[in-house]
Amino acid sequence: MSIDERSTLELLYKVSREFATALDLKTVLQRVLFSAINNVGGERGSVVVMDDNGRAVDSAIVYGNQVRENTTVQLRETVERGLAGWVVRNREAALVPDTSKDERWLRREDDALERSGAKSAICVPLLAREKLVGVLTLVHPVPGTYIPENMALMQAIADQAGISIMNGRLFSESQRQARVMTALAEGAVNMNASLRIEETFERILVQTRQALQVETVALGLISEPSGDVVFRAALGDGADYIKGKTIQAKGGIAGKVARDGRGLVIPVIGADTPLADAELLGGRARVMACAPIHAQGKVIGVLEVFNPISKTFDGDALLVLTGLGSLGGTILQNSQLYERLDSVRRRYLDLFEDSIDPIVISDLHGYIQEANAQAAVLSGYSTNELNQFLIEQMHDVSFEKVGRRFELIGSSAVVYESTLYNKLGEQFPVEVYARKVLFDEVESIQWIFRDITVRKDLDTLREDLAAMIYHDLRSPLANIVSSVEMLDTMIPADERKSGDQVLRIARHSIDRIQRLIASLLDLNRLEQNQPIGEKQAIKPAELIAEAVEAVRPAAEGRNQRCVIDAPDNLPAVFVDVDMIRRVLINLAENAIKYSPESSEIQIIAQASPQGVQISVQDNGPGIPESDRERIFDKFTRLKKQGGPSGLGVGLAFCKLAVQGHGGKIWIEPAPKQGSRFIFTLPVNKE
Repeated sequence: MSIDERSTLELLYKVSREFATALDLKTVLQRVLFSAINNVGGERGSVVVMDDNGRAVDSAIVYGNQVRENTTVQLRETVERGLAGWVVRNREAALVPDTSKDERWLRREDDALERSGAKSAICVPLLAREKLVGVLTLVHPVPGTYIPENMALMQAIADQAGISIMNGRLFSESQRQARVMTALAEGAVNMNASLRIEETFERILVQTRQALQVETVALGLISEPSGDVVFRAALGDGADYIKGKTIQAKGGIAGKVARDGRGLVIPVIGADTPLADAELLGGRARVMACAPIHAQGKVIGVLEVFNPISKTFDGDALLVLTGLGSLGGTILQNSQLYERLDSVRRRYLDLFEDSIDPIVISDLHGYIQEANAQAAVLSGYSTNELNQFLIEQMHDVSFEKVGRRFELIGSSAVVYESTLYNKLGEQFPVEVYARKVLFDEVESIQWIFRDITVRKDLDTLREDLAAMIYHDLRSPLANIVSSVEMLDTMIPADERKSGDQVLRIARHSIDRIQRLIASLLDLNRLEQNQPIGEKQAIKPAELIAEAVEAVRPAAEGRNQRCVIDAPDNLPAVFVDVDMIRRVLINLAENAIKYSPESSEIQIIAQASPQGVQISVQDNGPGIPESDRERIFDKFTRLKKQGGPSGLGVGLAFCKLAVQGHGGKIWIEPAPKQGSRFIFTLPVNKE
């Protein structure tokens, strides 16, 4: 082997190692350009990344030692009509000794003789597994500088860079999909957290901005009957220019989207783009997308986003924006309904101590003595007609709660849910508050009926929306899993150690997302009283060991130790193994999060009269006794400043899963510090 050949091999080995140590696409592109400029020579260079459809999706430009701002849109023109485009179409390298004499070179103002003039250029394709993933270009200010040997060396560098660029592109895509899935999952929870219209606006804007990574987002509602779009809320740079503004039904992008019911992406906003003045954001708008907000098959508004941080929108950005608009539409309509109901109720604040609820006063035998106007409205009967009724004729009395002769009712309210019947025979779900009061100096019973129709409908809607989101998360998650497995096959053998570490982190994160989705689906199913899936016998020690293995990376990351005390002679439990394993993983992960670093997590299994009792003990701050029951409620989070974040569904799932198996779950304080989560499981009877 000659000295030149050995030097070339050493160079390629060096650049290969340098490319392989990065997964972030921007970092990979910069390293490729600097490597090409430093080893081949040149004044500047550019690299354009292509997707599987041959569309430019990312780029980088280096001029001397400076990295120029992302110019993907500008470089797309080069790919379409310039030298890079010729290389893409022919899939072969091109050497241009003099750019002024080669018609393939796309001439710009910079190429004029009085400026930089003619140059020398090399352009080579970037291939990975016989797929074109990009194109690499170097430019030298002196014509005739580049010779075939330079092109051969640059092609060799490009061959090493192809796989790294494809890996970086796939990694960026997986990161983006994970961010979008997380935003959608959080959106399903956060958007439903309030019925107040202004809070709903803010939650929709925050979730949209996070999902699409844009500078500005605005929400407009259609005003009837004109069809004009009124922007009720906006967030981000230049938001004040659009918030509160009205765009006529036939004006701007918002008006067009509202009329057509279809979203639009404007990749470059120019002088001829038909934007309304408000949509220009005071001259800040460069790129925008707009999607309709649907509710019950009708367009009720638009959702606009401006200036993505990456300078261009991803291919599925409009699909994501449309999905967020559909999710937000139903929530907005419910918030508007809530506002209208709240406005009606305020008219009756001067009735029965400003109450907006129907109130009925009965004697101790249940004969109605008085009713307010709201009771008459809800029941459909006049006040005189109601005065002839028994209270049980108006609604289903829970005699178990109040007693057959109302003897269980005292000065403190007895609360229960019931059904109220109106004059037309219609039924309304109500929450009843009954307590003894003095009415006209006579001991009587006050019955307050709170109409919970909206709450029941919203609960059903929230669960339907949540279930839809959970199911829709599975498909993109499967793509991420496939991408990670593909990355695994692409890592060179000499880089396997560092690559495995990255993939192990990715797989661990994917497992956590899969467990979260499975738990959310199970939670939805268990709330509907659907039966537990297939059960089988398993030893508690085996079940605990599998759960501990799943959380071991998290524990090791905090220098914590999981101690297991599960005797082999314990009887087998008869359970849905996957579900109970996730219960243990949830409890163990919580113990790891809330315990200090270098602490010990104890998981103990022992026999009990109910079967087998398993406990998970942490060393955290502990849980107040007043919160030990409500912490198992869905979406409940204890407010502790600086504490770990979460959705508040893990413990709700644990409770329903354990109860679904006929067991119990509760919390006790740990002997020294922290909390102990305890639950029981039935043993195998066979």
